[in-house]
Formats: sequence, C-alpha cells, structure tokens
Amino acid sequence: MASTHSYIGVALIIIQNMDGINLISYNSDMGQALYRKYRPKKLDDVLGQETNITILKNAAKNNRLGQAYVFYGPRGTGKTTTARLLAKLLNCEKRYTDPEFVKLGEPCNECTECRQIDAQNSFDVIEIDAASNRGIDEIRNLKENIATSPTTAKHKIYIIDEAHMLTGAAFNALLKTLEEPPRHAVIVLATTEYEKLPPTITSRTQRFSFKKLGKPDIMKKLAAEAKEEKIKIDEPALELIAAAAEGSFRDAESLLDQISSLQTNIDLAAAERITGRIGIKKIHAMAECIVKKDLASSLKHVAELEDEGYNLVIFVKDLIHYIRKAISIKIDPSLGTMFEKELTRDEITMLKKLASEADTAFLIKFLSSLIRAYSEMRYSPFAAVPLEVVLAENMQ
Repeated sequence: MASTHSYIGVALIIIQNMDGINLISYNSDMGQALYRKYRPKKLDDVLGQETNITILKNAAKNNRLGQAYVFYGPRGTGKTTTARLLAKLLNCEKRYTDPEFVKLGEPCNECTECRQIDAQNSFDVIEIDAASNRGIDEIRNLKENIATSPTTAKHKIYIIDEAHMLTGAAFNALLKTLEEPPRHAVIVLATTEYEKLPPTITSRTQRFSFKKLGKPDIMKKLAAEAKEEKIKIDEPALELIAAAAEGSFRDAESLLDQISSLQTNIDLAAAERITGRIGIKKIHAMAECIVKKDLASSLKHVAELEDEGYNLVIFVKDLIHYIRKAISIKIDPSLGTMFEKELTRDEITMLKKLASEADTAFLIKFLSSLIRAYSEMRYSPFAAVPLEVVLAENMQ
C-alpha cells in the first residue's frame, strides 16, 4: 500500500511493506541538510572512529562480519551511519563477484543494493526507532519477519535505533533471535545509553564503542564542507561551532546549516548569536582576570556579556571546563596532550601560559565556588548575580 503526502517544497512517499515502513523522500525545491548530503559513503569516511573502522574493514576483507552488533556512544558520532555502511558491505553486489575488490573492505557504492541503501529505500534494510516501537508486539513482528528471505539482497539487516528504550519484555523476546539469527539476517542495536541494555543482550553481540569527536577533527571536516558549499566562515566562528557541538559531528553540521541560512559570510558574532555560546577568547580573557584576581575587570567583563545578551549560564559552564583544564596543566604540564581533541594548538598554548601564572590552591577553591554558582544560576531569574557574588567573595 502506498500513499503520498505533499507539503510545501517537499514530497514524501510512504511505502508499507511486510517488515515495517520505509520512508522515501525527495525534494522539489528544498536543499538537502548537510549531515545527509555529506553522510559517509564508505568506512574510511567515518570521522574519529579509527579503531572501530579498522576492525570492521578487516572483518569485511576476511568475510567474517558478524550477525549481531551493539554500536553505543554519544549522539552524532556515526553509529547509525556505520550500521548502514555495514549493511552495504553485507549486500554489495561487487563484493560477491570480484574477489580482488573484497580485499578493500569497502562497499562499491555503484551497484543497485549500495545505491538503494544510500537512498534509504532498500526493502532489506529495516530501521526501527525503538523510542516509538518499544513493545513486545513490535519485537514479535520482527521475529516473524526476520525468518523470511531478503527481497533482492543477500542479507536482511535490522537497525534498531535508541535500543535502550525497548521494554524488558521486548528485550526478552529478542534474546533467542540474537543468539541464533537466520543465516541471512543481521541485527544492529544502536544506543546512546549502553548501561541500560541488559547483559543478556550485550553478551550475544559484538560491541563497538563510539567516542566523541575531537574539535580539530570537526573543524577540519566542517571547513571542507563549507568550502564545497561556498560558505565563507571565519576561523573563530568555526572553532565555536565545533566546540558547541560537544563531540557530535551531526550537531556541528546542523549548526553550520542553520547559521549559513542566515548569512553566507559567517563571523564569530553570528556564530555566538545562533549557538548561544561565547568564543574561547572571551572565556580566556575572563580566566585571565580570575588568575590575576582582578575583581574590577572581572565584574566589567560580566556586565558586558550581560549587556550584549549572551547566555551567562552556558558561559559559566564553559569557564568551569576551562579552569579545570588550567588546574590540570598546572599540576602536570604533560596533561596538555589530553586536551588536544578539545582545543586547538594555539588554545593549548594560551592555556599553558595561563596555568603557569595561576595559584593552584586559589583556582581549586574558586572552581568549587563557581560550580555552586552554576547550579544557582540555572534556576535564578538573575543569572549574573550568583557569578558576581562568587567573584566578589573570592577575589577581594
């Protein structure tokens, strides 16, 4: 059964098959979101997950891909994307006809199956959102349908997103299928909350941990996409977007997409206005005032930020992380290497200089007070007041 729903600028075709609903969408006059347009088409394109990618590529080269996986980690780190790439590896037609191509451990992206999976209209790759399909009935339906042969491909792949949302009864119903899936079937559970998955489930799967992405990696990829899209963006704005994404490349792409719709020449002010975050230089300037115990300059800094409409709660959160890093480097300068994924080389140099001038005991006491102020600011109608009180209490 097929039905078509038309909206302004976009048409959606919903096709019901025996395994669920596949959604096929096409744009008539709307641009495609960056995170979809630049979604990786091969394993080597997946950002920041080198260990996972190496394991999967080696398994593909040796035709030893498994039948049950758990991909877990923070949002926007490539879990669902990698699951789709795994589906392409399993169903790529060229991998079954060209022994030399198999040695690359990659899909061809040219055959019918690869193209259908990229377009998200393959009847043999079924994606289930466990947040809205979490009950035992949905899993019973999966168990019934997984036994049927694939429609056109070699394998039938089920990708269960937000798997931690499944009910206890649903997990129990899934156990036997995970332990002994049909030869043609592969199940991938993707989740941001691994600890909520029962051990009886995880013990039956291969487990892959996806890490947050480093800011330099996000900046490099974003810069390449911005160049391709002819978006002019300043380096400080790029840094801020990468920092605001907090390790999620999808979030970074969405922010770039949002800001570029406002203006094609993106500067720091525009990035700050849209993200609600404050650039690293302003955070560093405030940290300098604190290290120097310059109360007047600190209060002036807070007043200026408030007048300019910045979110002081987010500012204090970023300041807490910045001072924490300064304390760590003050105690052990070699710890600077730990922050290479979060800061650029210039920012680490600035932080080391700040740490060298800091009084460790004072900064630790101040950080404790700042954390208390952050808790108060989140629920106070006068966000600046708890911060100003902490400054006055600690710097006179």
